[in-house]
Amino acid sequence: MSTIHAERALTPDGWRQNVRLTLADGRIASLDEGAPAPGDERTAILLPAMPNLHSHAFQRAMAGLAEIRGPGVDTFWVWRETMYRFALSMTPDDVQAVAAQLYVEMLEAGFGSVGEFHYLHHDTDGRPYADVAAMASAIAAAGSETGIGLTLIPVLYAHSTFGGAAPNPGQRRFISDRDVFATLVEASESALAPLDGSVLAIAAHSLRAVTPDELAFAAALKPDAPMHIHAAEQVKEVDDCLAWSGQRPVEWLLDNAGLSSRWCLIHATHMTESETEGLARSGAVAGLCPITEASLGDGVFPAREFVDAGGSFGIGSDSNILIGVADELRQLEYAQRLSRRSRNVLAEPGASTGRALLTAALVGGATALGRATPAIAAGAPADFVSLNAEHPALIGRTDDAILDSWIFGASRPAVDSVWVRGRKLVSGGHHGRREAVFAKFRAAVEGLAARA
Repeated sequence: MSTIHAERALTPDGWRQNVRLTLADGRIASLDEGAPAPGDERTAILLPAMPNLHSHAFQRAMAGLAEIRGPGVDTFWVWRETMYRFALSMTPDDVQAVAAQLYVEMLEAGFGSVGEFHYLHHDTDGRPYADVAAMASAIAAAGSETGIGLTLIPVLYAHSTFGGAAPNPGQRRFISDRDVFATLVEASESALAPLDGSVLAIAAHSLRAVTPDELAFAAALKPDAPMHIHAAEQVKEVDDCLAWSGQRPVEWLLDNAGLSSRWCLIHATHMTESETEGLARSGAVAGLCPITEASLGDGVFPAREFVDAGGSFGIGSDSNILIGVADELRQLEYAQRLSRRSRNVLAEPGASTGRALLTAALVGGATALGRATPAIAAGAPADFVSLNAEHPALIGRTDDAILDSWIFGASRPAVDSVWVRGRKLVSGGHHGRREAVFAKFRAAVEGLAARA
């Protein structure tokens, strides 16, 4: 049992001062107000740790390698070919090293948990490893080493495009039929078993990559688990879906997939007004990855309309080119400002934009990852973040102005410490295993470069 005293803490009831937390068994056993007591660990500003609902860990190692323009118009589809080539070269050891480096960076940025949307399953020739979950086990090992809360999301990926088209060679490490995928899901669950606080979810990559029957099959494998799918990220995807089915991707999912709060639609960028309202009514979470969506030229999600319709959203780092809670939330709001030519789009009149963004993303992210919503409250998981009150952006700030200044005014990291399930993993902005993890990451990336 340990105790922490915070000068200010953001609780479900709002900001409170002089808060004492007692931690036991990975949870906040009690929360009281009062002066610090001998033996308390003391901090200035305490916030819930943010869930990261969508990550492709292996892509962290290729950040910056797709920024040379080719002939013609450079698009997502050109970037995807670079990603395929990179994915074909990675071993399970490479994946573990890269994922661990990524998860250290996530924790140092204020994320407490991650949804690993995992489709790099098989050996370089496309055949399953002798241990079908070798890659999933590598992800689990990275989660164990770093301490991040891991929701592992094995992904069914069977086809190259709509209508059950045969996969192309660059996709061979992703491809599974139903039997292989079912085995992979069970083996992934076993790989997670030793990992405290882990969750298993399920995904179909996209409507491009599965048939309707395969989508239903994946969703039925673990009917109580969260279900994720990419949807409507690119205009070409929308056009191809229309040609295949006569419906747009989100429209098709609303009519055929039984969307509910169990579901998370990643991106959902290109929606009509009726799709936006329907997705909000369904209870499904919109999994927004603002930095990646900007990097890939996806477009701008209709966030104001979605929120007005009662929709729930969370944030993810997707291609992992840049890792930061504040960065993702800022990019989400700034994209809305640019497209609407107005300010403070995602706050209600008179309210803090930073508070609105943080609160919504905590709830939506936790729902999508099958986790309790992070909260500084008795009984909640002890997943929280302290900010450095001496950061230049935070001097003299109180309450919601802290959030606004962190998200919109901090030009360098402001996260000081991070606890996950009551374990202090980051102190002074530094993860306890940063150097050891980086050494393995460096060796892996240098090996990938030599093989390339």
